[in-house]
Amino acid sequence: MKFIDEAKIDVIAGKGGDGAATFRREKFVPRGGPSGGDGGHGGSIYAIADRNVNTLIDYRYTRRFEAQKGETGGSADCYGKGGDDISLRVPVGTQITDEETGELIADLAEHEQKILIARGGKGGLGNLHFKTSVNRAPKQKTPGEPGQVRRLRLELKVLADVGLLGLPNAGKSTCITRVSNARPRIADYPFTTLQPHLGVVDVNVEHPFVMADIPGLIEGAAEGAGLGHQFLRHLVRTRLLLHVIDVAPIDPDADPVRDAHALAKELRKYDAELADKPRWIVFNKIDVLTEEEREERLNELTKALSPDQKPFYISAVTGEGCSDLVHAIGHYLADIRAAERRAEVAKSIYNGMPDLDAPEGTEE
Repeated sequence: MKFIDEAKIDVIAGKGGDGAATFRREKFVPRGGPSGGDGGHGGSIYAIADRNVNTLIDYRYTRRFEAQKGETGGSADCYGKGGDDISLRVPVGTQITDEETGELIADLAEHEQKILIARGGKGGLGNLHFKTSVNRAPKQKTPGEPGQVRRLRLELKVLADVGLLGLPNAGKSTCITRVSNARPRIADYPFTTLQPHLGVVDVNVEHPFVMADIPGLIEGAAEGAGLGHQFLRHLVRTRLLLHVIDVAPIDPDADPVRDAHALAKELRKYDAELADKPRWIVFNKIDVLTEEEREERLNELTKALSPDQKPFYISAVTGEGCSDLVHAIGHYLADIRAAERRAEVAKSIYNGMPDLDAPEGTEE
């Protein structure tokens, strides 16, 4: 299936049905009075997050969604039938934005989360509502209200705890294949990865985490070079970034230090918050270096790129160092979750306490 992470659609909620202006016509009921019912409400359109949907491809080719109109009111106090609602199922992690105003309508981050994106019109009133003591035979009725019309932009941002980034052929796909259940395509040429891949890493039974691999970035990605920065949106929700660096690039003119700094600049151009996320340096392909080359080369790169933090040295091909990396990530994420739980408990306790500054006998 082709991976589509952005789409624009038009949603048109149903128009409400018109009210009716009728009168009772029954034997032995003189002056029966008004009996026109209300029109039915128009159908609304909802968006529902579904973890079984992985792409927005359904909305790339079908772009117009129109809900059913409400039926006109009938005689004998009969109300019109309401129009059927429409539910659009989208992947978990989809953001819905109003294309005209730029307003963020919804961020569907949980399975089965449901949001109204276009409200159906109300049905019109029948003449039975206009009967008064001085107007026994009203002929007034009101038309149904039009449904809401919107042009929306759907943008998928995958939900992952850890994101891999680096240059093409840095070994990101091999790394996620080694430590998780993801199976992206791997080859010996640049830009083998053309779409994001997610993999679940089982550190232990209690604390598995999700890792995301995106296509490689190059200098100038923010201006559209290579595959551009369009896939960086999938790293926005991550808690940790792993910057994978090839310690033995095939190109003799390649400079890992310069390229690493250039990639960091691309992150800041795209999103300052993304650039400020915790980012660990992971030196890959250490199996290519001999024992003599390894110590000298890794010390040189470590001093230039991560003088204030401990880097990780791995070989995604042989698995060397991958276990230490995965367990370090697991402990890091576990500490974050524990801190979040403590904050939630403290907040709930604080919200349940009475306001000591409030005057006695009053409630806040």
